[in-house]
Amino acid sequence: MPTENFDDIRPYNEQEVPEAVNRIAGSEIMPAIAAYVYPGEPVQTVARRISSVKNCDELLHTLGKDAVKRVLETSTTQFTTAGFEQLEIGRPYLFVSNHRDIVLDAAILQYVLNQYGHEVCHITFGANLMNNPLIADLGKSLKMFRTERNGSGSGRMDFYRNMTHLSAYIRHIVTECGGSIWIAQRNGRTKNGLDATDPAVLKMFSLSGGTDLAASMSALHIVPVSISYEWETCDIQKAVELYQTRRNGGYVKAPGEDLQSMVGGILSPKGHVHLEVCKPLTVNDWQSLNPEKTVFFQEAAAMLDRRINSAFHLMPTHYIAHDIRSGTRRYSAFYDKEKEEMFHMHLAKVTAFSDCDTAELRGILLDIYANSVDNCLKYVGSEC
Repeated sequence: MPTENFDDIRPYNEQEVPEAVNRIAGSEIMPAIAAYVYPGEPVQTVARRISSVKNCDELLHTLGKDAVKRVLETSTTQFTTAGFEQLEIGRPYLFVSNHRDIVLDAAILQYVLNQYGHEVCHITFGANLMNNPLIADLGKSLKMFRTERNGSGSGRMDFYRNMTHLSAYIRHIVTECGGSIWIAQRNGRTKNGLDATDPAVLKMFSLSGGTDLAASMSALHIVPVSISYEWETCDIQKAVELYQTRRNGGYVKAPGEDLQSMVGGILSPKGHVHLEVCKPLTVNDWQSLNPEKTVFFQEAAAMLDRRINSAFHLMPTHYIAHDIRSGTRRYSAFYDKEKEEMFHMHLAKVTAFSDCDTAELRGILLDIYANSVDNCLKYVGSEC
């Protein structure tokens, strides 16, 4: 049993879930949940079903599974997976993933793990997203645990304390409880199409594992994960955020913007979605790295980047954007005229933002897609 108390970050336990699902079932968003996930069913029927749930796993295997299935049925044209045969049934893993959508990256992984007979994983969920009590109820009832990537104050000690606490919780779940975890490779979503692992995330894992870095990391059974969307969720919003950051030196989110992004990501058309788990990292992989701490985590991040980017599935939208940006037809074999016309129509949507330099905003939107091709060339040496 751990000596550390994780009540401040953990998901709800079996005693807390019944009260939480009753609050959800009686909330103002219940009609919207019922209408989307269970169209045609009376909201009262859905509410009763949800309020009868007894624990996180039960909610994940009902509402969670049905919600992701509905997302895939209504907003994708194709959904493919790869690599899941490499995972052992019953073995816990720490899935380190690229991050393109606030909710769906992890939720889709949970769904597929269940399809392959694995236990669903715990999910990191940013503290900023749990400011809404109802979202907190939903998240913590669906095996999400709170992550505070910044200190509660401005001091370095607050930051280090939060990271050490998070590291201890992750190690506790994987090595003592036998549970799996999903976490993003960096703080926040990739907004420019360049997926890259932050060495600080890997360093955080090691804070609870002793001085032998290779042994500390191998004990967590880390598996890199790559997800790609033909149509990037919230891409225009990401482009506007990058534009304003570039112009103003920063970006201030509007109240409720995170929730809008969550809903937008769920509802928006995604085209083809591909999820791939890479080969699990072994003790030999970790032992091959330079043991000097700073170099170790830089090399570790590069190791994950090679696997995540080699598994990233490039879509027609990525190739079209790269050709438009470069003024060539280099990748024209990877898309047809219909796809190209659709992409140009999508680019034209930036003209609605009259307070922006639309040419610059268009270029940023292009980069979100085209940069994924560059990333594959950088890490893999060829197009993914």
